Amino acid sequence: MPTALITGAGGGIGSAIADALAPTHTLLLAGRPSDRLDAVADRLDASIIPLDLSDVDAIESRCEFPDELDVLVHNAAVSFPGPVAESHIKEWRATFDVNVFAPVALTLALLPALRRARGQVVLINSAAGLRVSPGMASYSASKFALRAFADSLRDDEPELRVTTVFPGRTDTDMQREIIEFSGGEYDPSKFMRPETVAAAVATAVNTSRDGQLHEVVIRPSRV
Repeated sequence: MPTALITGAGGGIGSAIADALAPTHTLLLAGRPSDRLDAVADRLDASIIPLDLSDVDAIESRCEFPDELDVLVHNAAVSFPGPVAESHIKEWRATFDVNVFAPVALTLALLPALRRARGQVVLINSAAGLRVSPGMASYSASKFALRAFADSLRDDEPELRVTTVFPGRTDTDMQREIIEFSGGEYDPSKFMRPETVAAAVATAVNTSRDGQLHEVVIRPSRV
């Protein structure tokens, strides 16, 4: 089977993506070891690649990556909600380290493996990567940068397929934190399920080789 490497697979969207790709791919789950990540790996008979995505130097120096890789899914992300005036530069650095620099460093490290497989890179972005979200300055900025990286990678590596997925509000721990920050009441029924986003990723990955989905924008239905 083809091989897919997924970051952030211990979280809601990441574990759903792992579930969606497990029937068709051998899975590698990259991230800091945790009980949640171990549970996903055990359930899907996947391998874990211990990797601290906040430490870009560690990514660049790592040498235990596969020789050939069919799919790379960048899903891991962090956010620090708050007004610009109350933000701190260390939060901006932490946000860009995980949301931008880690995907760049990991893609560069795996580029030879992706080229050998004529593989695909999938970047889980956000509605905030298309339109700035209030109170989410560093997060929105990082997602705009991630979109630019995806577009540049697609232009510069024509043998690879590159897909950016822009999910709207999804029922995740991050979304719960954002709603709590805004003082609202969290109602999961108002948001998409992680499985809905994962299905869009699987569709992009399973698209016939003669085509590629450049961008997928998916929003909660108004029902």
